[in-house]
Amino acid sequence: MSEESTNLEQAIKHDYAQIGGVRLHYARAGFGEKLVVLLHGFPECWYSWRHQLLALAQQQDYTVVAPDMRGYNLSDKPPRIEDYKIEKLVDDVTGLIRHLGRERAAIVGHDWGASVTWATAQRHPEYLWKLAALQVPPWPVWKKNLTLRQFLASWYMLFFQIPYLPEWLIKRNNYAMLEDVFKNTTAVKGIINDTDIAVYKKAMSEPGALTAAINYYRANIWSRFFSKDDEMVKRRIKIHTLFIYGEKDHAVLPSTVKGVKEFIDAPYKEIHIPHSAHWVQQEAKEEVTKALIDFLAE
Repeated sequence: MSEESTNLEQAIKHDYAQIGGVRLHYARAGFGEKLVVLLHGFPECWYSWRHQLLALAQQQDYTVVAPDMRGYNLSDKPPRIEDYKIEKLVDDVTGLIRHLGRERAAIVGHDWGASVTWATAQRHPEYLWKLAALQVPPWPVWKKNLTLRQFLASWYMLFFQIPYLPEWLIKRNNYAMLEDVFKNTTAVKGIINDTDIAVYKKAMSEPGALTAAINYYRANIWSRFFSKDDEMVKRRIKIHTLFIYGEKDHAVLPSTVKGVKEFIDAPYKEIHIPHSAHWVQQEAKEEVTKALIDFLAE
């Protein structure tokens, strides 16, 4: 067992929260007064925040919690596509904050976690004392900046609308496609290692987890691309915000994240990391951790 694995086991505790009809697993570190919630993306789980969980918890003021989002790893996996609508994901976050006995949290999200973070700030700003999003801009910014190049880079979002086929392809050869994604879409090869990939494979092989993860796309993407924006989606962010972007991202192009500041009616800071791709909190763990520590302490 590596020293890092030993530290994780010793410092991070695991528990469950019943949020309405869904039981969420979460990892927790620290016992500070201020709550920080870390939301992962596809196709990960709480483990993607392992570095930040420990580092933030060492700051005296924080209790840091990283849930498995509904459908992932050890959390419940509701069977219907509509169970993964963004509104339900937001309700999970606000319910988790209440479960932990707090009124507000700093919410930090990556990938789908970033989308849920933005949506929580739009729908329930009273639950946030700060907001940090990694890689994914608010939906109005994404839509305004959408180009043919970004549409092609996001091909998998439409591919995931097909029933059954994506699951079959991803599962083949012991989740070889999943392994390929983590090994070949980082800016530096091997920075997400075989041990890390094994954790994600195990999480995605939990019964129902793969379909649940893909249902995030089936429940939300089609309506967002092809329906009119509702007032809630266009509501501006009024929370002190940090946006972090790894510039070598293959899925979310640099042109797609331009102008995030224009959507924020609050103090705003943006950090670009030129040597990182999509998995920024793992690829550039030191820079992201420092940025979060500095931002939360402001």
